Amino acid sequence: MSGQDDCIFCKIIRGEIPAKKVFEDDDVLAFLDIKPIAPVHVLLIPKRHIASLAQVNETDAPLLGKMLTLVPMLAAAQGADDGFRVIVNAGRVGQQEVPHLHIHIIGGPHPLGPMLAR
Repeated sequence: MSGQDDCIFCKIIRGEIPAKKVFEDDDVLAFLDIKPIAPVHVLLIPKRHIASLAQVNETDAPLLGKMLTLVPMLAAAQGADDGFRVIVNAGRVGQQEVPHLHIHIIGGPHPLGPMLAR
């Protein structure tokens, strides 16, 4: 079984696993995180399986640019119009839990606190 066949995010893209979608087009899908860490917690993923940010190259630049330009719109649409945090975990040390590139968009009415414990 390939990574795409058993990848939970690929299954969401294919409609095999339900998700609360907040945006979708031909290239990307955004949906609410099932275990949110803040009032706004959206995951933005490419529909093409890319395992990690650590594996992108120059040919992925248009897709990555599109994803980042969607972030402010998605954040505001979910109620994070006074600021938000964008997190992309990559690999084991980065604590990437799902091996499919994804952007966490996190926000809400209250400050999020420090980015990392010091």
